[in-house]
Amino acid sequence: MEKTGKKFRNHGIGRRKSAVARVWLKPGKGSIEINERKITEYFGTQNLRSTVELPFKVLGAEKNFDAKINVVGGGPVGQAGAIRLGIARALLSINENYKAELKKYALLTVDDRLKERKKYGQKGARRKFQFVKR
Repeated sequence: MEKTGKKFRNHGIGRRKSAVARVWLKPGKGSIEINERKITEYFGTQNLRSTVELPFKVLGAEKNFDAKINVVGGGPVGQAGAIRLGIARALLSINENYKAELKKYALLTVDDRLKERKKYGQKGARRKFQFVKR
């Protein structure tokens, strides 16, 4: 735990696809701010919002922490996954006893799948150009 000014802040970094999220947690009332916007403004669907809030729900700490998040790169799904991992890591830096519960829901597992690159002489990563017989 590091001390910033008079408030304790915990930091976690999450990555998913090409998105990188930096998460800071502090004791509070449960507000989540992403790129200086409320979570309801930033993520339009309830599915993405619940993905982000899952680490708090698993621990029953929805109203215990305020989260300030900076996220760059990727799309909405990748950003939500990166934020979820960052929040889980920040919670782990607060209390090591959370590890068993977070691991049970696979919230500390890094999803390292990336987009496969397009190959030379092909239409895409695996798709070939249409074969012409004559």
